[in-house]
Amino acid sequence: MADLKIQVKHALDEARILVVGTSVLLGFHYRAPLEAGFDRLPTILQLMKLGALGLLLVTTMLLLTPPAVHQIVEGGADTRRLHGVTTLACALALLPFAMTLAIDFFFAGELVLGPAGAIGLALGALGLALGAWYGVGLWARRRWRRRGGIATSLRSTEVARTTLTDRIEHVLTEARVVLPGAQALLGFQFAGILGETFERLPASSRLLHLGSLGFIALAMMMLMTPAAWHRMVEDGEDTERFHRIASVLVLSAMATLALGLAVELVVVVRKVTGDLRLGVAAALVALVMFYGVWFGLTAWARARLSRPRASSAQRAA
Repeated sequence: MADLKIQVKHALDEARILVVGTSVLLGFHYRAPLEAGFDRLPTILQLMKLGALGLLLVTTMLLLTPPAVHQIVEGGADTRRLHGVTTLACALALLPFAMTLAIDFFFAGELVLGPAGAIGLALGALGLALGAWYGVGLWARRRWRRRGGIATSLRSTEVARTTLTDRIEHVLTEARVVLPGAQALLGFQFAGILGETFERLPASSRLLHLGSLGFIALAMMMLMTPAAWHRMVEDGEDTERFHRIASVLVLSAMATLALGLAVELVVVVRKVTGDLRLGVAAALVALVMFYGVWFGLTAWARARLSRPRASSAQRAA
């Protein structure tokens, strides 16, 4: 069985793979309503694309939860609990992603094959995705357990010896986990400005789109800053100062990226439904989801975990 430190590194690397796959689709779904052909689609297909965007936002929220847990709850240490959270987050994230693929294949099939072919394509894509990601995996996991395999526990208190170099390596990995989402979104959002539909948006929507671009670009700058700082300020040396700065930058970038996603959601929902208030409500729900999981739950978990240590220290005194 691999060391816990190696397991945590592999879990974060695998989360990064899933983020790369998700970010491209997320950028496309934000861009789609700004394409000229979108307005010619039936209302039901437009609403389905909006639903797929919501599912991708849930996927993104789940996949970016481990970096927040690692830095806020665990303080950068390698723990069995973090490994369990990352495993659970990745497993849960694959479900809304599979549903998004099914919606997208229905969308494509409807335009090419008609309703019957669209349903077949959607069910086929959903079945293959769920079978590959859950069916085979759960079957293999059950066999492993029968042979004495050890399941990861979210309640485990196992903590690996985590050196400063390990913590810095992990925070840089976590920056790479978040960065693909910002990069893909920024590219799609810049391209959206060149579309014919963008010129017909209300002035307020165009300003919101520009604001979203600013937030996403700022998040990307924050995520790239640790690399520049490490080279130019620390000369590549591993220091506590660098780990602290890199951790703050990664968490700040996540908060800023969430703002960019929420602001652009106002534009997309308003474009599809014609209702600005509905767009604002959707953005607020998305912000509550992102901030509540990434910062609210993690802060609560950190306070809850530190309470027993504080009580023990008081009794010892």
